[in-house]
Amino acid sequence: MKILFDTNVLLDVLLDREPFSAPAAALLSKSETGELSGYACATTITTLSYLCRKVVGKAKAEQLIRTLLSILDVASLNRRVIEKALQANFGDFEDAVLNEAALLVSPDAIVTRNKKDFSHSTLSIYTPGALIRLLESQALPE
Repeated sequence: MKILFDTNVLLDVLLDREPFSAPAAALLSKSETGELSGYACATTITTLSYLCRKVVGKAKAEQLIRTLLSILDVASLNRRVIEKALQANFGDFEDAVLNEAALLVSPDAIVTRNKKDFSHSTLSIYTPGALIRLLESQALPE
């Protein structure tokens, strides 16, 4: 399964924001082991760097970003993504950009804590906990 992580989910993992970090970390771990093919939007990487620097400092933030890049692929941005995001019926431009970047990599889903932010997406949208439960139910022997 190919998924794109929303910024808030990755921030939960990197800054260990309880009670959200455990299911988010479990999904990131599945990406690390190859059980999932994980992506982050290019804007997510820059936002994570900025926010993590404020909390853990520059050196630790850079280490976290390097680790993240060893686990996830990056959904690129280009003019078409930005233009389509401007035309999208999203309440938040950042979410529209993330959705349009996701469409370029054709994921099976976006994983976010704020499903309502993606109510206009044509992609499947899951919370980390819901996606973990779905993956566990599919792994059960019949």
